[in-house]
Amino acid sequence: MIKRYRIGSVFRIPIEVDVSLLVVIPVVTWVIATDVGAMARLLELAVGVQIDRAAVSAGPWPWVVGAVCALGLFASVGLHELGHSVVALRSGYDIDAIQLWLLGGIAHFADQPDQWDDEFRIAVAGPAVSVLLGLVGLAILTLLPRSVPNAQLVVGYLGVVNLVLAGFNLLPGFPMDGGRILRAILSRTRPLTEATELAARVGKVVALCLGLLGVVAFNPFLIAIGLFVYLGASSEVTQTKLRAVFEGTTVADLMTPAESVRTLDAETTAATALDRMYDDGHTGYPVCRDGDVVGIVTLEDLSRVETDEQATMAVESVMSDDLVTVSPGAPAFEALQTMDEEGVGRLLVTDEQGELAGLVTRSDLLTALAVAGTTPEVVSAGRSRLAT
Repeated sequence: MIKRYRIGSVFRIPIEVDVSLLVVIPVVTWVIATDVGAMARLLELAVGVQIDRAAVSAGPWPWVVGAVCALGLFASVGLHELGHSVVALRSGYDIDAIQLWLLGGIAHFADQPDQWDDEFRIAVAGPAVSVLLGLVGLAILTLLPRSVPNAQLVVGYLGVVNLVLAGFNLLPGFPMDGGRILRAILSRTRPLTEATELAARVGKVVALCLGLLGVVAFNPFLIAIGLFVYLGASSEVTQTKLRAVFEGTTVADLMTPAESVRTLDAETTAATALDRMYDDGHTGYPVCRDGDVVGIVTLEDLSRVETDEQATMAVESVMSDDLVTVSPGAPAFEALQTMDEEGVGRLLVTDEQGELAGLVTRSDLLTALAVAGTTPEVVSAGRSRLAT
């Protein structure tokens, strides 16, 4: 997983960047800086404003302009995502974070919109912000004097790029904004699962077109976008089906209650724990000390213990004490998401007082899916929402 860093928050929404920006921002800076004259010419043709190309190409200015434009581009993407997020918050949906990365931005939703009109408003909000930024940028450009050509170039670039960003996102490439708008419209008269499948088919066609265009134009960025959209469409269909299967099912319906949960004492040796796993057919146990759960030990943890140390090393030495928990009343789909995000196969279920109420495992969820007639492959779905 690519490392992410929090750089601040807006309206209590964390803003995160990942290390891929350390590559893409210098690349964008270089692309702009090495051809500022051509970019000025394009702006003249597109907007009709004269820019002193000799001045913007002189000295260190191309690199200054390139860096400011690159940073402004990702700031614009961040504002685009903030548009989605603010409307989502006003509609009652929580946002975990806004992430800026190699291919743009993603708003990570804690819960996906379950009403078509909510999804429509949220999806439209991002492009609307980009259009507003673009129009404001171009309006400012027309007011700037020719004596500040570098400012003209930066403002003009950001104005045009925001309009392009809005137009690109309105393509019906689900799960991009245009695809979500399409799904919202389709779900007015269809079940959400059917609307998602239809929107995903359109999205995959758009993704293939972007990929082919990228190949023809020798543009790896378009190829990457096409691949990401294609995979995102498939993932969204899977998530929607999972939500439908688990609708109305809580963790309490599937968990093993506390009184039936098999545990290990913190001082149990690795050898004894391995024997228990073999006898019980389990691959993980909560670890207790003085009646309190202090960790979880798995077969993977024990496999790291050298054979000659298994008879003496206690499980508390190798267990994970970073406990991932879920409440009994949480939706089963939420438990599945948490397992997927945390990379674990079991969750401790705790009540409001923090006491152990039970244990829910990936096997419990697989069994529920099998009973519902759903294929087990869908269990690996994630929850990220693409909104670049």
